[in-house]
Amino acid sequence: MIVGVLKEIKKQENRVAMTPAGVEVLAANGHQVLAQAAAGAGSGVADEAYAKAGAEIVQTPEEIHARAEMIMHVKEPQVAELPLIRPGQIIFTYLHLAADEALTRALMKSQAVCIAYETIQTACGALPLLTPMSEVAGRMSIQQGAKYLEMTHGGHGVLLGSVPGVDPGEVLIIGGGVVGANAAKMACGLGAKVYVLDTNLERLRHLSEVMPANCFPLMATPALIRKLIREADVVVGAVLVTGAKAPKLITRDMLPTMKKGAVLVDVAIDQGGCFETSRPTSHDAPTYVVDGVVHYCVTNMPGALPRTSTLALTNATLPYALAIANLGWREAMRQRPDIALGANVVHGRVTCRGVAEAFGLAFTPLEELLDRPGVAA
Repeated sequence: MIVGVLKEIKKQENRVAMTPAGVEVLAANGHQVLAQAAAGAGSGVADEAYAKAGAEIVQTPEEIHARAEMIMHVKEPQVAELPLIRPGQIIFTYLHLAADEALTRALMKSQAVCIAYETIQTACGALPLLTPMSEVAGRMSIQQGAKYLEMTHGGHGVLLGSVPGVDPGEVLIIGGGVVGANAAKMACGLGAKVYVLDTNLERLRHLSEVMPANCFPLMATPALIRKLIREADVVVGAVLVTGAKAPKLITRDMLPTMKKGAVLVDVAIDQGGCFETSRPTSHDAPTYVVDGVVHYCVTNMPGALPRTSTLALTNATLPYALAIANLGWREAMRQRPDIALGANVVHGRVTCRGVAEAFGLAFTPLEELLDRPGVAA
């Protein structure tokens, strides 16, 4: 299979979908890799490293789209890239379609096979391609929350870990999954008083066993959220419903009850955000203020740390990219239920129920398309 690795064009996205080590593995399995010139520049990877690993350096995204059977991104295809996608071409990347109706409809029109990193799911419910970036984003959420608590950045001037004789800052983390657990580790390490809310009692038991004494895992309820946000200095939104829009857990009418200069960090913004007042922001303009509360809603948080994020991402995605390249998308999905769950839009049909329900679109079970005559592998 010919695999294309694009240079990301989303604003301030410095990651790349594959490292030279990944190129070498694909090439060793008989596949050809086309790497766009300067694709790895933001992650500190030179074109020469890709060429040495066996990739062909290609100058334009147009040529990569014209030649490659599978296109690998980090972020979703941008508006300028959509016309380049060919019918039957495999698009393998983070898509987050439940938060973007226009992109969903554009990919339906493209007739491509769109496989989302974030909905590939193992039998035990793990999300292996979302996990590494959730780890990065969870840890970053506390770094950013601490920074924007500084008065020079619009916060109310609280040091999360404080100093002897002064109460520490309070951090409320809504969601105890990968993002939430990593955020809690960072916040606890700074010395903050940390509350982690979740609705899964077994998850709360696990967090109670592994987290330090300044972390308090609690059962999430609307009443408890309303109570805890009044004293929180940083609130991290870390709720995920796989393939679907995030629920709105903090509403506009709750903001006046919060401290002026408190910080909301919405890590769920890629899935629409879990705060009613959230809207997507970028690294060059990451925050805005509503009712005196600072909102940080950057949609590609790990893009600011590409040297870590690119390696972590490739470690996770490479085995799946190799399986798809070796078997073709249909056979890979027949043999691998985890890969089948990654199918979001296939030949114009929405095959992810959460995406279909988000926009009132018809849902097509993937099995109908896997066995449809005339559909290329």
